[in-house]
Amino acid sequence: MPRTSQRQRWWALGALTLSVLTIGFDITIMNVALPTMATELGAGTDALQWIVNSYILLFAGLMLPVGAIADRFGRRRLLLIGLAIFAAASLAAAWADTSGQVVAARAVLGAGAAVIMPTTLATIAVLFAPAERGKALSIVVMGMGAGIPLGPIIGGYLLNHFWWGSIFLVNVPIIAAAMIAIALLMPESRDPSPSRPDLLGGLLSSTGLLSLVYAAIEAPDRGWGDPLILGGFAVALALLAAFVWWELRTPAPMIDLQLFRGRQFTWGNINATVVSFALFGLLFVVPLYLQFVLGYDALDTGLRLLPLIGGFVVGVGGGTRIAGRIGHKIPIAAGLLITATGLAIGSTTDTASGFGFAAVWYAITGLGIGSALTPSMDAVLAVLPPERAGSGTAITMTLRQAGGALGVAVLGSLLSQVYLDRLDVSGLPAQAADVARDSIAGAVGVAARVGNPALASSAQSAYIEGMQLILLVCAAIAVVGAVLTVIFMPGRTAPRTDAEPIAPRDVDREPTALN
Repeated sequence: MPRTSQRQRWWALGALTLSVLTIGFDITIMNVALPTMATELGAGTDALQWIVNSYILLFAGLMLPVGAIADRFGRRRLLLIGLAIFAAASLAAAWADTSGQVVAARAVLGAGAAVIMPTTLATIAVLFAPAERGKALSIVVMGMGAGIPLGPIIGGYLLNHFWWGSIFLVNVPIIAAAMIAIALLMPESRDPSPSRPDLLGGLLSSTGLLSLVYAAIEAPDRGWGDPLILGGFAVALALLAAFVWWELRTPAPMIDLQLFRGRQFTWGNINATVVSFALFGLLFVVPLYLQFVLGYDALDTGLRLLPLIGGFVVGVGGGTRIAGRIGHKIPIAAGLLITATGLAIGSTTDTASGFGFAAVWYAITGLGIGSALTPSMDAVLAVLPPERAGSGTAITMTLRQAGGALGVAVLGSLLSQVYLDRLDVSGLPAQAADVARDSIAGAVGVAARVGNPALASSAQSAYIEGMQLILLVCAAIAVVGAVLTVIFMPGRTAPRTDAEPIAPRDVDREPTALN
């Protein structure tokens, strides 16, 4: 059977990019809709938190077994299933009548995303030769990144003209187009000699990750010393330790942990996690700063994230080209240092700083994140055997999501502590003071209702001080990552000799279009 043509591969890549675009939307679009959903559904704070967190929980918890399943049963087939799940859950969320129904639909959306992401990256690993893989990966990463500012921009427009459920319907035509293109253009690929299913490994990894992410999500609200949180982390540690023990001893492991013996695989994963930590930290603090300190609405906030995404896109392209010429090490380290520079500049923000200053450090930080992220992920793909690409890329995505959830939990606790220490609620009634302490959004709202500009000013100053600390922490982590990369990550690594486009033994059938 003939190999896939170059044109077929690049058309298939377009379909893959559409697949991950909706996941990029989801990072920011919910922030726009939560206030409206709170009013229309009568949802309290806990319900709103779980509308967001149920997605993260399933997304992070299911990727490891999904990657192994894709290798065994076919990546194209599983990607179509994941897209169908995502579309069905989007429709269910759009027409939900209660907050509980939205939480359930969002959990299913997370399960669909857990199928889409590792399967997409695994397909790139087997579909493209090393000379093309970096460029292909950068296109997909830019597609997902483009969804970050588009989320609030599109979401804000839809909420101004339609009902809140319309923010979920935007996924459906995009997914439908992606499914049609994948069905017509993408060849099937799988492990030609799959081992028996590792059911115990899948159970241990999923339950361990679910426990870990749940504890991380709940820790900022319940407190890190709460028995439920401590128990959740203890259970997660025990289950994940048992998973590692089992995977190292079973003759048919779900994932090959021996991959971590390679420094390129290990440091590619570490750096992808560090970069994601910086990105998640930035997206955690910046939208609230734009909305409640600078006073922009959700639509304007989305537009003002464009310098960040513009820098990110430039960085992705530049990092990919440099990595293709001199290897992954230098662009990753340089990207982390640029990221740290942008974050350090951002940490000097004060109440007099305007958007012009913010746009500069957003662009610098985005440039650094983009420069480091794609080479980090490509470093992992470069050493993965094609037959285990699904499980290998699932490791990267799982580490990124679990690390991001833990990072946001820690950063959120730091921000909350600084905010509470600096906020002045003297003279406020007890109930109003509690609302103001809960968040800067609550404080600004209370200040507007009672006509107390001093409260708004205090909340904004307290939030900026917390943001300064968060940005400095992320900058320090980026610097440490850059130094360790220079010391421990290997230089230019020779590509795998088996890293070729899909070979006859890996393809079940050829695409039915573009022959």
